[in-house]
Amino acid sequence: QVQLVESGGGLVQPGGSLTLSCAASGRTFSNYAMGWFRQAPGKEREFVAVISTSGVGTTYADSVKGHFTISRDNAKNTVYLRMYSLQPEDTAVYYCAAGGYATTSNLYYYWGQGTQVTVSS
Repeated sequence: QVQLVESGGGLVQPGGSLTLSCAASGRTFSNYAMGWFRQAPGKEREFVAVISTSGVGTTYADSVKGHFTISRDNAKNTVYLRMYSLQPEDTAVYYCAAGGYATTSNLYYYWGQGTQVTVSS
């Protein structure tokens, strides 16, 4: 089992920045690719970004490419999502997940409880 706990969400004005963290405990963190997904009200959960076990490989959704950055620190068992130039359409609950290097949620084995990000003036 891997337990994942997200933090860092909150209210931010349009154009602002936030950094989300996801701390892992349990089985070896570095064995898993780590992904971020988000779910806006009334919408399906969507892929945001994924990072490989070593941190070398990353993939982003087109909607966030260039203004979100995913990274990981295997020594701290933590994955980060740095978000810049946030817009109201980025408002969602953000989830981290551990599993395979994939853009689809069905290939992830473990999920956090989510953290709310609200972009509003």
